[in-house]
Amino acid sequence: VVLHVLAGTVGLVSFWIPITARKGSSRHRKWGRVACHAFMGAGVLAIAMALLSLYGAEQRLPMITDRVLFNGLFGWMMLYLGMLTIGFAHYGLAVVKYRNRRMALRGWQYQLVFAAVVGLALNCGWYGMTTGQPLMALVALVGLVAVATQLAYVWRREVTPGSHVAEHFRSLLGMGISAYTAFMSVGMIRLVPDHVFNPLVWAVPSIVGV
Repeated sequence: VVLHVLAGTVGLVSFWIPITARKGSSRHRKWGRVACHAFMGAGVLAIAMALLSLYGAEQRLPMITDRVLFNGLFGWMMLYLGMLTIGFAHYGLAVVKYRNRRMALRGWQYQLVFAAVVGLALNCGWYGMTTGQPLMALVALVGLVAVATQLAYVWRREVTPGSHVAEHFRSLLGMGISAYTAFMSVGMIRLVPDHVFNPLVWAVPSIVGV
């Protein structure tokens, strides 16, 4: 948890530096890489914590007595959001790296990440709909739409020059939104568990991002 918080804090803060810096500058590239790698580290740790929540001790976060809600929020949704953040960061860096070799994005390592995001999104959405938490399904839909647009770029026969810039921007903005959504709905909610499914809490990162 401590390592996750440290990595997440670095990502949440450094994310704004490349947003405000001149695009393509050394400052933009340097801090963009810092934010991406910090978020990917936080995502890996989020996945580990989600698995502990699902298959570990029942005593985790005793202030949430509803274990169905606990499994959904700190288990399946955290698992999905961790993978979604990793996927956005991984793809956002790759489209710039392979801007002149788009075929490289069709490699198994990228397709595997796409498949993981889709699988976990469907699982998160299904759990949300079957337990009366439609916001989980709505968050899952974001990932499905994002992967669909990314796959369209990767597998399209021809793309216009410079189209990788839009892909890069959308993906890393999505990375920030998914990370802030995780922070607001999973991290901060420890302080105010009564608002765990307050739509406003969940909507703030998307509103700011858009």
